[in-house]
Amino acid sequence: MKKCALILAGGEGKRMQSDGPKTLCEVLGKPMLKWVIDAVRGAGIEDICIVKGFRAECIDEYVSTLPFAVHTVLQSERLGTGHAVMMAREYLEERGGSVVILGGDAPFIDSDTIKESFAQHTETLSGATVISAEVPCADGYGRIVRNTDSSLAAIVEHKDADEETRKINEINSGAYWFDTNTLLSVLDRITSDNKAKEYYLPDALKLIIADGKKAGAYVAKSSDVALGANDPAQLLELNEIAIKKGYKPEA
Repeated sequence: MKKCALILAGGEGKRMQSDGPKTLCEVLGKPMLKWVIDAVRGAGIEDICIVKGFRAECIDEYVSTLPFAVHTVLQSERLGTGHAVMMAREYLEERGGSVVILGGDAPFIDSDTIKESFAQHTETLSGATVISAEVPCADGYGRIVRNTDSSLAAIVEHKDADEETRKINEINSGAYWFDTNTLLSVLDRITSDNKAKEYYLPDALKLIIADGKKAGAYVAKSSDVALGANDPAQLLELNEIAIKKGYKPEA
């Protein structure tokens, strides 16, 4: 079955005190983006596209040093994760099959999680599958709400969640599998009708479910798959976690 990967890497590193893209900040001496690329390739996916944005030339320069081909597309305005995927429409249309969409600043996503979530995605004939994680404190994260058959009912953002929903400790990691044609069927219906005026990728799952198609959630074995960094303190924490838990960049 045809598979490809879309890695979102348009964010700037301003809060990281870096003048380059956030995803090129390093964990254990390797850019976070490369951790994600290697996890994807370790899962047997070689068709990879990076959505670049801030200081796109830095991504281009880095990709040129890799010993394998990686596609890139430009998100000239950073208008949310959904908008980033819209910039890759042509790439997705040419591929078909299934696509895994990952954040380039989440270095602890691993090959096994990518492979096992894909297995569930295909076995359940889902149009979309979110990779979730169970955490002791879910504050700030989107909650995974399931139907009685364990399929995905909704992803409810923390700010929109009622008291009962906030008790849920299963969260959205920000990584997803989609049937590519199903994703394309809803992509242009994602709106920016929110305070930030941005297009959010989780809205694609909402539309897929509203269209009567099945969506699911795969619980990662480690909640670390949801970890990212937005400032130097969080980047330091990622490095400390990597050392403490013996993480090694996949090759």
